[in-house]
Amino acid sequence: MNQPIFEHRFRVALHDTDAAGVLFFAHLFRHAHDAYEVWIAALGFPLDAMLREGGLRLPIVHAEADYRRPLRHGDTVTVHLAVAELGDSAFTLDYRFLDATGALAASARSVHVGIDRAGDRALPEMLRQTLLQPVLRRT
Repeated sequence: MNQPIFEHRFRVALHDTDAAGVLFFAHLFRHAHDAYEVWIAALGFPLDAMLREGGLRLPIVHAEADYRRPLRHGDTVTVHLAVAELGDSAFTLDYRFLDATGALAASARSVHVGIDRAGDRALPEMLRQTLLQPVLRRT
């Protein structure tokens, strides 16, 4: 994983857990997406505005995750987000989910493709340059 450029924290809620009392596997992606949404808005590209305006969409075309240790109700989790790859029309984000001790509990990856108003694959140059900013931001 590249250097994290964004840090996001959340607390595992009861509704996040499964019958075994641990974070339900699919909810990891919800928390990754929450971190992504806060990060991209902080960069000046809020998803709600992009969806309303219809000028740029950034759908996920691939997602994967690895789970190393359980996260339980009440746990505080820190998500480190980093841009792993950046192309002309797509970018890849890596997420590391750290427990309160700083141990790696899970990791995830998402690949986003830029789709412009005409339906072509493209990332605006301003967004490409912004995605490269190595500034650590925390929420």
